[in-house]
Amino acid sequence: MKVIMLETVRKVGVKDEIIEVSDGYANNYLIKNKLAVPYTKRSKEVLDVQVKTREKEEELRVEEYKKIQAKLDNKTISFKVKTGEQDRVFGKVSTKQIADELKNKGFNIDKKCINLTSDIDVLGMHEVVITLHKKVSFKINVNLVK
Repeated sequence: MKVIMLETVRKVGVKDEIIEVSDGYANNYLIKNKLAVPYTKRSKEVLDVQVKTREKEEELRVEEYKKIQAKLDNKTISFKVKTGEQDRVFGKVSTKQIADELKNKGFNIDKKCINLTSDIDVLGMHEVVITLHKKVSFKINVNLVK
């Protein structure tokens, strides 16, 4: 029986995929648990419309992310930190602190999008990569000062 997957099921299929499974598995598990629907012309049309809608939404999201990228690309954020002997920094600057500082500047960026290549625990400039989407990635500078 051909079915259209509504959810990703491990070792069976991914969302929106059309697969062939046994009748019993399709009726008793996939369709019953709303993980798939039977493949018909109508369900295929509905799937096509949903996929196109999602693609358009994705494009709009990417456009929005590119606007943020244009505003933030290669900008510098400064953090005033406490230091001890020989200018050693107490603690380190985290992704949460960077996200909070960006939020204060008007950019709502999730801390999970901020990628630190190394710890930010030394005075000076550090490059931080922000990946908003697989198509939109840029760098900002984080400056630690006394």
